[in-house]
Formats: sequence, structure tokens, C-alpha cells
Amino acid sequence: MRVLPVLLLAPLAAGCTVARTAVDVVTLPVKVVSAGVDAATTSQSEADEKRGRAIRKEEERLGRERRELEERCRKNRARPDDACPLR
Repeated sequence: MRVLPVLLLAPLAAGCTVARTAVDVVTLPVKVVSAGVDAATTSQSEADEKRGRAIRKEEERLGRERRELEERCRKNRARPDDACPLR
């Protein structure tokens, strides 16, 4: 007796699957265009993150150059254009 209610509900479940597939097919072009626009544009937060990375990279480069200059000055191997502090 319990098999009968399951058999009666099976077509309803299949209908939901068909409806869901229809919704997916209809919304697919919108999702594709939306993804393309998102990939082509940069949000403000993404731009801020990119700028922050560039600033940190530049600061690392400047720090590395400063340490190299200090080491050359300390070892008396300064280049002609180095501005070594007088001791």
C-alpha cells in the first residue's frame, strides 16, 4: 500500500526537475553575460588591492636598495653616485 503514494508523487517530482531545467536554460545567457562583464571590469576594492600590492612592492625595492647602499658605504665600496653619510 505504501508504494502507491510514492508512484503518485513521482510525476510531480519529475515536473519540478523539468521546471528547474527550464529555469536554468532561460537564465544561462544572463549568467554568461554577467560573468563576462564581471571579468572585464575591476571593482574599486580590486583596484585598491592592486594598488596596495604595487606600493608594498615598491617599498620593498626601496628598502633593499637602501640596505645595499648602507652596506657599500660601511665597507668603503661606495659608487661615485652614492651619497654616503660622513663619519
